[in-house]
Amino acid sequence: DMATGDAGMFNTQTAIQWSDTYLYIAFLAEEPFVEAKLTERDSLIFLENDLEVFIDGGDCYYELEVNAANVVYEVFFIWKDAYTRGSKFDIPTFDVHHPQAYTFGGNYDRSGPTFWKGTHPRGIRWAFTNYDLPGLQTAVQVEGTLNDNRDIDKGWSLEIGIPWSSLSLLANGRSIPPKNGDVWNMFLGRFQK
Repeated sequence: DMATGDAGMFNTQTAIQWSDTYLYIAFLAEEPFVEAKLTERDSLIFLENDLEVFIDGGDCYYELEVNAANVVYEVFFIWKDAYTRGSKFDIPTFDVHHPQAYTFGGNYDRSGPTFWKGTHPRGIRWAFTNYDLPGLQTAVQVEGTLNDNRDIDKGWSLEIGIPWSSLSLLANGRSIPPKNGDVWNMFLGRFQK
Protein backbone atom coordinates (compact mmCIF):
# COMPACT_ATOMS: atom_id res chain seq x y z
CA ASP A 1 0.00 0.00 0.00
CA MET A 2 1.48 3.36 -1.08
CA ALA A 3 0.08 5.18 1.96
CA THR A 4 0.79 2.67 4.74
CA GLY A 5 3.52 0.38 3.40
CA ASP A 6 1.37 -2.64 4.27
CA ALA A 7 0.83 -5.46 1.81
CA GLY A 8 -1.91 -4.71 -0.71
CA MET A 9 -5.21 -6.56 -0.73
CA PHE A 10 -4.44 -8.21 -4.08
CA ASN A 11 -1.16 -9.42 -5.51
CA THR A 12 0.51 -7.15 -8.07
CA GLN A 13 3.71 -8.03 -9.91
CA THR A 14 5.80 -5.93 -12.27
CA ALA A 15 8.76 -6.48 -14.55
CA ILE A 16 10.96 -4.19 -16.63
CA GLN A 17 13.16 -5.12 -19.56
CA TRP A 18 14.74 -3.11 -22.32
CA SER A 19 16.43 -3.36 -25.65
CA ASP A 20 18.34 -0.76 -27.62
CA THR A 21 15.06 0.52 -29.06
CA TYR A 22 12.35 -0.06 -26.42
CA LEU A 23 11.64 0.05 -22.71
CA TYR A 24 9.21 -2.75 -21.79
CA ILE A 25 7.08 -2.74 -18.64
CA ALA A 26 4.67 -5.50 -17.60
CA PHE A 27 2.13 -5.80 -14.81
CA LEU A 28 0.15 -8.78 -13.51
CA ALA A 29 -2.74 -7.75 -11.26
CA GLU A 30 -4.83 -10.20 -9.27
CA GLU A 31 -8.41 -8.96 -9.19
CA PRO A 32 -11.56 -11.03 -8.56
CA PHE A 33 -13.95 -8.62 -10.31
CA VAL A 34 -12.18 -6.92 -13.21
CA GLU A 35 -13.96 -3.72 -14.18
CA ALA A 36 -13.22 -0.83 -16.52
CA LYS A 37 -16.12 1.43 -17.39
CA LEU A 38 -14.15 4.39 -18.80
CA THR A 39 -13.61 3.88 -22.52
CA GLU A 40 -12.53 7.29 -23.87
CA ARG A 41 -8.80 7.96 -24.21
CA ASP A 42 -7.48 10.35 -21.57
CA SER A 43 -10.50 9.84 -19.33
CA LEU A 44 -9.58 10.25 -15.68
CA ILE A 45 -8.58 6.60 -15.45
CA PHE A 46 -7.60 6.94 -11.77
CA LEU A 47 -11.30 7.23 -10.95
CA GLU A 48 -11.40 3.44 -11.29
CA ASN A 49 -8.84 0.64 -10.85
CA ASP A 50 -5.73 1.12 -12.93
CA LEU A 51 -2.04 0.36 -13.34
CA GLU A 52 0.36 3.30 -13.43
CA VAL A 53 3.87 4.25 -14.52
CA PHE A 54 5.63 7.50 -13.65
CA ILE A 55 9.02 8.25 -15.25
CA ASP A 56 11.17 10.92 -13.60
CA GLY A 57 13.04 13.32 -15.85
CA GLY A 58 14.47 15.66 -13.21
CA ASP A 59 12.76 18.88 -14.28
CA CYS A 60 9.77 16.95 -15.59
CA TYR A 61 7.98 13.64 -15.33
CA TYR A 62 5.64 11.52 -17.39
CA GLU A 63 2.51 9.83 -16.05
CA LEU A 64 0.80 6.89 -17.74
CA GLU A 65 -2.31 5.15 -16.42
CA VAL A 66 -4.11 2.26 -18.09
CA ASN A 67 -7.32 0.48 -17.09
CA ALA A 68 -8.42 -3.10 -17.78
CA ALA A 69 -10.14 -1.98 -21.03
CA ASN A 70 -6.73 -0.77 -22.26
CA VAL A 71 -7.79 2.87 -22.10
CA VAL A 72 -4.80 5.20 -21.73
CA TYR A 73 -4.46 8.41 -19.72
CA GLU A 74 -1.22 10.40 -20.16
CA VAL A 75 0.12 13.63 -18.69
CA PHE A 76 3.52 15.29 -19.06
CA PHE A 77 4.45 17.46 -16.06
CA ILE A 78 7.11 20.19 -16.14
CA TRP A 79 8.18 22.03 -13.00
CA LYS A 80 7.31 25.69 -13.46
CA ASP A 81 10.83 26.84 -12.54
CA ALA A 82 12.24 24.69 -15.38
CA TYR A 83 9.79 25.93 -17.99
CA THR A 84 11.59 29.07 -19.13
CA ARG A 85 11.90 30.88 -22.44
CA GLY A 86 14.49 29.10 -24.56
CA SER A 87 14.58 25.95 -22.40
CA LYS A 88 14.22 22.47 -23.89
CA PHE A 89 10.55 22.64 -22.89
CA ASP A 90 9.87 25.87 -24.82
CA ILE A 91 8.52 23.99 -27.83
CA PRO A 92 5.06 23.85 -29.50
CA THR A 93 4.31 20.50 -27.80
CA PHE A 94 4.21 22.31 -24.45
CA ASP A 95 2.08 25.37 -25.16
CA VAL A 96 0.90 26.77 -21.82
CA HIS A 97 -1.95 28.49 -23.66
CA HIS A 98 -3.38 25.18 -24.89
CA PRO A 99 -6.82 24.53 -23.37
CA GLN A 100 -5.52 21.26 -21.88
CA ALA A 101 -2.50 22.81 -20.11
CA TYR A 102 -3.02 23.35 -16.39
CA THR A 103 -1.00 24.35 -13.36
CA PHE A 104 -0.84 21.68 -10.68
CA GLY A 105 0.24 22.14 -7.08
CA GLY A 106 -0.55 18.69 -5.73
CA ASN A 107 -3.44 16.42 -4.91
CA TYR A 108 -4.11 16.78 -1.20
CA ASP A 109 -2.41 20.00 -0.19
CA ARG A 110 -4.44 22.67 -1.96
CA SER A 111 -6.33 24.35 0.84
CA GLY A 112 -5.91 27.55 2.82
CA PRO A 113 -2.44 29.08 2.42
CA THR A 114 -1.24 26.23 0.16
CA PHE A 115 -4.16 26.38 -2.29
CA TRP A 116 -2.28 27.80 -5.28
CA LYS A 117 1.14 26.24 -4.89
CA GLY A 118 0.59 23.13 -2.80
CA THR A 119 3.30 22.14 -0.33
CA HIS A 120 5.93 20.63 -2.60
CA PRO A 121 9.25 22.43 -2.00
CA ARG A 122 9.65 23.01 -5.73
CA GLY A 123 6.25 24.69 -6.05
CA ILE A 124 3.86 24.10 -8.91
CA ARG A 125 4.22 22.36 -12.22
CA TRP A 126 2.61 22.58 -15.61
CA ALA A 127 0.39 19.62 -16.48
CA PHE A 128 0.01 18.98 -20.22
CA THR A 129 -2.97 16.65 -20.42
CA ASN A 130 -3.00 16.74 -24.23
CA TYR A 131 0.42 15.01 -24.39
CA ASP A 132 0.71 11.67 -26.21
CA LEU A 133 4.02 9.83 -25.89
CA PRO A 134 5.15 9.07 -29.45
CA GLY A 135 5.13 5.35 -30.28
CA LEU A 136 3.56 4.22 -27.00
CA GLN A 137 2.14 0.70 -27.19
CA THR A 138 -0.10 -0.96 -24.60
CA ALA A 139 -1.87 -4.31 -24.48
CA VAL A 140 -4.20 -5.72 -21.84
CA GLN A 141 -5.34 -9.27 -21.27
CA VAL A 142 -8.16 -10.07 -18.85
CA GLU A 143 -8.27 -13.50 -17.23
CA GLY A 144 -12.00 -13.56 -16.63
CA THR A 145 -14.90 -11.47 -17.84
CA LEU A 146 -14.57 -7.71 -17.95
CA ASN A 147 -17.44 -5.81 -16.30
CA ASP A 148 -19.34 -9.01 -15.37
CA ASN A 149 -19.31 -9.77 -11.67
CA ARG A 150 -21.35 -12.96 -11.95
CA ASP A 151 -18.10 -14.94 -11.84
CA ILE A 152 -14.75 -14.57 -10.11
CA ASP A 153 -11.87 -13.43 -12.32
CA LYS A 154 -8.16 -14.19 -11.89
CA GLY A 155 -7.15 -10.66 -12.84
CA TRP A 156 -5.55 -8.81 -15.70
CA SER A 157 -2.18 -8.04 -17.21
CA LEU A 158 -0.74 -4.99 -18.93
CA GLU A 159 2.22 -4.83 -21.29
CA ILE A 160 3.77 -1.49 -22.23
CA GLY A 161 6.28 -0.71 -24.96
CA ILE A 162 7.93 2.71 -24.98
CA PRO A 163 10.47 3.68 -27.66
CA TRP A 164 13.60 5.08 -26.05
CA SER A 165 13.58 7.78 -28.73
CA SER A 166 10.34 9.17 -27.23
CA LEU A 167 11.97 9.61 -23.81
CA SER A 168 14.59 12.18 -24.84
CA LEU A 169 12.97 14.98 -22.80
CA LEU A 170 13.07 12.71 -19.75
CA ALA A 171 16.68 11.54 -20.23
CA ASN A 172 18.08 14.32 -18.01
CA GLY A 173 21.65 13.78 -19.19
CA ARG A 174 21.37 10.00 -19.50
CA SER A 175 22.10 8.12 -22.70
CA ILE A 176 19.35 6.83 -24.93
CA PRO A 177 19.33 3.88 -24.97
CA PRO A 178 20.74 3.61 -21.44
CA LYS A 179 24.35 2.67 -20.86
CA ASN A 180 25.79 0.69 -17.95
CA GLY A 181 25.55 2.79 -14.81
CA ASP A 182 22.63 4.95 -15.95
CA VAL A 183 19.83 5.14 -13.39
CA TRP A 184 16.23 5.86 -14.36
CA ASN A 185 13.75 6.57 -11.56
CA MET A 186 10.32 5.11 -12.19
CA PHE A 187 7.25 4.43 -10.12
CA LEU A 188 5.17 1.38 -11.00
CA GLY A 189 1.92 1.23 -9.09
CA ARG A 190 -1.60 0.04 -8.89
CA PHE A 191 -4.60 2.13 -7.96
CA GLN A 192 -7.31 -0.01 -6.39
CA LYS A 193 -10.61 1.60 -5.43
